[in-house]
Formats: sequence, C-alpha cells, structure tokens
Amino acid sequence: MAYEQNDDNLKELYKSLSWQLLEVTENAAMAAARAAGHGDKNLADAAAVNAMRTALNRIDGISIEIKIGEGERDDAPMLFIGEKLGSGGINIDIAVDPLENTNATANLNSGAVCVLAAAPRGGLVNASDTYMDKLCVGKEAAGLVDIRFEPEENVNLLAKALKRRDKAELTITVLDRERNAELIRRLRSTGARVRLIPDGDLMPSVFSCFKGVGVHAVMGIGAAPEGVISAAAIKLLGGKMQAIWKARDDADRERLSEMGIDLDRVYTQDDLAPAHDLIFCATAVTPIMTTSKAVLEGVSFFPGGAKTNSLVITRGFMNYVPTTHILDREVFEEEKSEFRLY
Repeated sequence: MAYEQNDDNLKELYKSLSWQLLEVTENAAMAAARAAGHGDKNLADAAAVNAMRTALNRIDGISIEIKIGEGERDDAPMLFIGEKLGSGGINIDIAVDPLENTNATANLNSGAVCVLAAAPRGGLVNASDTYMDKLCVGKEAAGLVDIRFEPEENVNLLAKALKRRDKAELTITVLDRERNAELIRRLRSTGARVRLIPDGDLMPSVFSCFKGVGVHAVMGIGAAPEGVISAAAIKLLGGKMQAIWKARDDADRERLSEMGIDLDRVYTQDDLAPAHDLIFCATAVTPIMTTSKAVLEGVSFFPGGAKTNSLVITRGFMNYVPTTHILDREVFEEEKSEFRLY
C-alpha cells in the first residue's frame, strides 16, 4: 500500500519514520567510526553499509527500495540500486550514501558522514552512480542565479542577493578536481573566495541554505547520488539546486537514457526529489567543517557507549540531534561512565 497524503494515520507513521531513519544513520556512523583511521576506506564503507542495511531491515511497517545507491564507481561495498529491504505495507524510496567521504574516514580526517534521504514511493529520481554539474544556493539567491549563466554572472547575482558589495565576502565551495579547474579559475577572477574540498560536496550543498556557516554556494561537477540526496534537503530548506547529468561514457549515457534521464535538461530540486514529504538524515563520522566552524561533531566513544551528532530535516522541522548511546550497559556501569563528550 503506497503512502497517501490524505490518510492521517499514515501521515503520523511517516512522521515518526524520521526518528527511525535517524537511528539508521547513527548506527552506520558508529560502525564507520570504529573502522576509521586504519587507512582502508573499503573497511569503513563496509562497516557503514552493513550497519545501515541491518537497521533499515529492522524498521517495522515499511518496504524500502534503494533508488540511489553507492559503490558502482570503485567496486566498494554498497546498498545497490533497486535493492529491496523490509516487508511492511508502506512503500518508501531511499537515496543513500552509507559513508560519504571514505578517504577522510580511512585517514580520520574531517568531512565523513552517513546520510540518506527518504520519500514515499516515486518521490526520488532513479538514476545511476555517475556525475552531475551542480549549482546550490540558499533561498535568498534562489530566484536569481542559474546554472546556464556564466560563472561570473552567477557570482554577481549571488553578491546582489546576499547584499555583499565586496565579492571577497563570498565563499564558493568547489570539489578540487581537474574537471572543475576552469570553473575555479573563473570564480577566483571575480574576487570571490573559492574553498576547494578534496571530497564530499553533499553536506556543503546542504549548508548553502544555512546562514553563518560560510557556504554561500556550491558549484561544479560532482557525484550524482550525493546530488540527489542534497536536493531533498535543499528542497526542504527552501533553497535552489540545479543540476545537469554528466555521463562518463557511452555505456553510462545509454543507462541514464534507459532510466529516463534527459542529458540536455536542467534538473531542479523539485525534479530530483519530487515528493512533498521528504526526510533527510545525516550523522557525522568525523567533524563536518566549513570555513567558519564545525557544524556537526564526529562520533566520540567512551567506556560502554558513544556520542553522535546528527542533522534531521523534514517538512515540519529541522533539528540538530546530539545523542548519547549506551552500547554496553555492564561496562558503562562498571566504569561509571558519564553522559559527556570525551
């Protein structure tokens, strides 16, 4: 039975689902954190995937289909596209990145996060693990910038929207990739600051909708799965995302075409995440940093437990969620552990 917006009982169940999905990303983050720092990104990814799959299968009352999954690019462990989990009566689609920024996890650097977006069946676009050109901004600039404009024009429009006379007050986040080199050069030529990130443009894309965190826009070509997940959060936050799919080769182009993706079309957050009721959950494995602050702290362990920090966004609320988990009651009581961050 599909989710119906006029059924109050199903609405309440779907609302409560956000907290159950939060447990999914929390469990994945704790598993990944235990495997972090060993120099093996696939070890950490596998730990996150296994924890996430187990937690998803535990949620009563829903049947899940993975619409956007990870793993095709590098043969990593994955929750694969089309995988079905659970056996309940309410059908939910999931876009998932069990561990965003595996390189950071392997080396215990900042920027690693476990994240998912959920929607009623049909509420998320279905596409392969490829690339897309992205433009993400908050609601102030949403009506002005356009991915089809030249980068210099978008910087000028962004400055106008944010009332910045000095473009050096703007910070544009871009993945540090050769494919973005010309974009980076042109952005810097405007006087705007460019923050280059080695991996992981998902959370910066979401933070483009936040004030005071030093992410005024995200531009450039990055991974498509992360783009779809970002789109769900950006839609909930009232921002703007535009994306153009970028096939890697002819085989990729054919597969995208079979999935109904138009490579000549500019997709918006409403196209990528068309559902009205969306859920976004993210739990940091290592600190999620911007130019000005750590927006989310990473997983911290203490005797018998752990502490996680998450972000949950739905149509009805947005919460930062610090959670203390008692993982071993006997050890916790024996060591007289406290509910605090070590």
